[in-house]
Amino acid sequence: MYPRIDEKALEEACAVLQAGGLVAIPTETVYGLAADADNREAVLRTFAVKSRPTNHPLIVHVASAEALPFWASVVPQQALDLARAFWPGPLTMVLPKADRCGSFVTGGQDSVAIRCPSHPWTHALLERFAGAGHKGLTAPSANTFGHISPTCAAHVREDLGVKPTGKLDYILDGGTCEVGVESTIINLSGSRPEILRHGAITRAMLEEVLGCSVPDAGSDAPRASGRLKSHYAPNTKLEIIKRDLLEKRLEELASQPVAVMASFDPRKAHPNVPFFLSSPASPQGYAHMLYEALHQLDKARCTRILVEEPPQTADWAAVNDRLGRAAADKDA
Repeated sequence: MYPRIDEKALEEACAVLQAGGLVAIPTETVYGLAADADNREAVLRTFAVKSRPTNHPLIVHVASAEALPFWASVVPQQALDLARAFWPGPLTMVLPKADRCGSFVTGGQDSVAIRCPSHPWTHALLERFAGAGHKGLTAPSANTFGHISPTCAAHVREDLGVKPTGKLDYILDGGTCEVGVESTIINLSGSRPEILRHGAITRAMLEEVLGCSVPDAGSDAPRASGRLKSHYAPNTKLEIIKRDLLEKRLEELASQPVAVMASFDPRKAHPNVPFFLSSPASPQGYAHMLYEALHQLDKARCTRILVEEPPQTADWAAVNDRLGRAAADKDA
């Protein structure tokens, strides 16, 4: 699915990062805005570029599970079991941080989020960059904070861009992201495992490996990426509508141009729908295209986006989480 690795591009990206620059990197989830996790100035620039609050913790991306004791002060057996099962892959683990890990990475918390991405380009980049000290990269999504996440290099160019006209030093173009939504985040820094963010690694998959229940985190859990009520949001107001109410809502908005994503095409009955996307039937297919769809729906320049509510079952948790945050009021 991904293009063949461009070794020259990897060398250039690695050199930029070693010099303290910012590079947009492809992961299997979304494109990340990478900086040397040991370089305070570089990491702080990612916050400035994204307009991201500095108390919002970042994820450290590493080349392998061997890096865990270099970034975490405690590595429980549960973390090793999960790494063996899902790394490289779209799973982030929150652990007590090592002294090496600066507060500029953790948002001032005593825990750190760590993951090992599986995208072949970024995995190869991390192996080059890591060295004997198992260096890592912070890499929040490569977009303005709160906006729709990027799943291809074009999304990054349109939003942040490259110097001199843009904000980044380099974009490593590794094609379209396979998974399409951010990683699952599991908190292992407390008394029990708990999910901080849903993703492609489902609750059932985690529970099968750990042999215990893994509930959603409560309000006392560590802060983590993507947990704000409004996030991943298009500029156009988005509403999630049950299928049996969608046509009624279109009638109520008859005087306005409306963009729609649904399992059926409403355009024949509703001329106020100039733009339509068919929603995929599987949670994996839906997740893969979700952010690209939101970008397209937003560019339709309608006054409203209506999205048919996906199934409300466990395997759709990541999709429903992202859509719910995209539809939330931005001042929430």
